[in-house]
Amino acid sequence: MTEFASATASDDRLIRESGVDARVATLIQPLLRSMGFRLVRVRLSGQNGLTLQIMAEREDGTMTVEDCEELSRAVSPALDVEDVIDRAYHLEVSSPGIDRPLVRKSDFAQWAGHLAKVDTSVMVAERKRFRGRIVESDEEGILLERDQASYGDEPTVRIPFDAIADARLVLTDDLVRDAIRQDKKARQQAKKRRGGDAGGEDGSQPRE
Repeated sequence: MTEFASATASDDRLIRESGVDARVATLIQPLLRSMGFRLVRVRLSGQNGLTLQIMAEREDGTMTVEDCEELSRAVSPALDVEDVIDRAYHLEVSSPGIDRPLVRKSDFAQWAGHLAKVDTSVMVAERKRFRGRIVESDEEGILLERDQASYGDEPTVRIPFDAIADARLVLTDDLVRDAIRQDKKARQQAKKRRGGDAGGEDGSQPRE
């Protein structure tokens, strides 16, 4: 099995990158896994000239400033060696944040009960854009309770995982409270395991 096929086969994310983003994701995923991190998203944008954003988190869902800096230092040489990006760029390693992208089946299960925006690659119930509360999640997809159902729409819609093109949580007071509670619990458990202190959310460095 090739390195690309191996990395793809072990990637349990529902939403994958394309083009240069996909090459970066394939390159760094084995490194992330060896360090105890999991990839959330890679995105190359024109922000600040040219910015490569790598969004990641530990398996327990935590991500400190120190984690971001550690990951940035480890990823940078690999990107330099492979020369995936042929122009000067800014490397930004960050946590998913509270209104995080939902990229794995486990993300939808973990954040059931909260509002999410979901875009699909194909028509589902005559639409491709949805906003609503995640009622439940199973192996096949999610049940979404529409936030503002139009006339004639069913109040809930079932969206298969294989139709989801993009999804992220919507920032609400309930989400902030729940995210803080979950993060505090995860950090306490991580501190017991690692014996370290938890900190902030992102780290970045310029690349030439």
